[in-house]
Amino acid sequence: MEEKMTDQEQARFDKLARYEELGVDPFGSRYDWKDQIADLNAKYAGASAEELEADPVHVKIAGRLMALRKMGKAAFGNIQDEYSRIQFWIGIQSVGEENYAVFKLSDLGDVAGLEGTLMKSRTGELTIRVTRFTHITKCLKPLPEKFHGLTDPEERFRHRYVDMIVNEDSRKISILRPRIVKEIRRYCDDLGFIEVETPVLSPIAGGAAARPFITHHNALDKDFYLRIATELNLKKAMIGGIDRVYEIGRIFRNEGLDTRHNPEFTTIELYQAYGDLQSMREWTEGLLKDIAEKVFGKDQIPWGDVTIDFSKPFRWISMAEAIKEKTGVDFTQDISFEEAVALAKKHNVPLEKSWNSTGYIMQAFFDEFVEGDLIQPTFIHTYPIEVSPLTKKSPDPRFVERFEFFMGGFEFANAYSELNNPFDQLERFQAQLAAKNRGDEEANDIDESFMDAMKYGMPPAGGIGVGIDRLCMLFCNVQNIREILLFPTLKTVEK
Repeated sequence: MEEKMTDQEQARFDKLARYEELGVDPFGSRYDWKDQIADLNAKYAGASAEELEADPVHVKIAGRLMALRKMGKAAFGNIQDEYSRIQFWIGIQSVGEENYAVFKLSDLGDVAGLEGTLMKSRTGELTIRVTRFTHITKCLKPLPEKFHGLTDPEERFRHRYVDMIVNEDSRKISILRPRIVKEIRRYCDDLGFIEVETPVLSPIAGGAAARPFITHHNALDKDFYLRIATELNLKKAMIGGIDRVYEIGRIFRNEGLDTRHNPEFTTIELYQAYGDLQSMREWTEGLLKDIAEKVFGKDQIPWGDVTIDFSKPFRWISMAEAIKEKTGVDFTQDISFEEAVALAKKHNVPLEKSWNSTGYIMQAFFDEFVEGDLIQPTFIHTYPIEVSPLTKKSPDPRFVERFEFFMGGFEFANAYSELNNPFDQLERFQAQLAAKNRGDEEANDIDESFMDAMKYGMPPAGGIGVGIDRLCMLFCNVQNIREILLFPTLKTVEK
């Protein structure tokens, strides 16, 4: 059903015929601009009016009209391109009657091209004196008011394209995120890692503890899963001979929506043959300090009301030590499952029916008492074996060589000394399958293809997965993952 136009929309629509009468396509074509506004502001904002008058600077820009103050035969306005905005002045004497007639049809939001010379206004603001106005595209809907029109978060995310037009911070984040990803890629490439692409569709759900999305392949008449991790395929690539391998890609997990979770998100997973957990520790610390320096030019990043400091060595502490600091409970001791259940009840730690050993409860203690207080960069290492099915054992067989990396109160990375013993791996998969049969919806299936690959010999390796969305959240100082995603998943609104 076609929506009824508002009065403002009708007025804009009615102008389309007038454009055609003037020989102007209201939805125009290619325009060869040569200048970006940010460059003009950076280079000439400090120039005096006299300097610009004596040595004219000719410019040609394209962008969206964001302010208009028409005064009969002349007008001031603001135009905005990808990175910045600038004031312009246009008069009937400077562009001629015919060209000014085209300009007079302009509305806020129209896309236009401006040619002219730079000058300073009476208030000293850098301004384009327009000598040629080009209408490029008509905006048929009025833009929201600057301060009141698009402030509701759900509306902003649902109409991201409008949000980006009227909210400078949103537009900056949409540009900053690709710069962060580009720097991650450069950092990896410079270290000799090779980027690959692996399938999004998988016949089994493996590589992580998560609920998958299920789809159906018609030609094969078989259900497939959208991948919940890239891990197993990347390890196959490493077995095949790519010693340093990574993938930046989309992951899909059938989980809830909140400020830190979106059902599709982006990670980098990376594996380094002949490395171990310490290799991943060095890679992680180097990456974060590199992003802070190369993208932001500083080693301290604001995060809410705290500052994350990348200038110091990152803290390295075991999960058991961190729990003991907070609660006094020492999980390195010989604690039976029954004793662990009693401790959980004493400390009001939630329990799950599918748990059958102490390691699950140790993880729950960490989630409850430790994670939220990890503000400065911290590696939490040595995890219980039950929650780490793909990880090499520590000297104490109850634990594995794994770390998770935390900042600002939540997790950003998960790393292992990778398990390369096929017999041990099969036992872990079987334990996961048993957990799935007990009702754990996030437990892994057995990946027979991966088991076959491991029998050809997987080198010892360090491996890591980093959540790129969360990383961008921190560096851009936003508390909601939807601010970082161009088009986040949202609940359907019934009309």
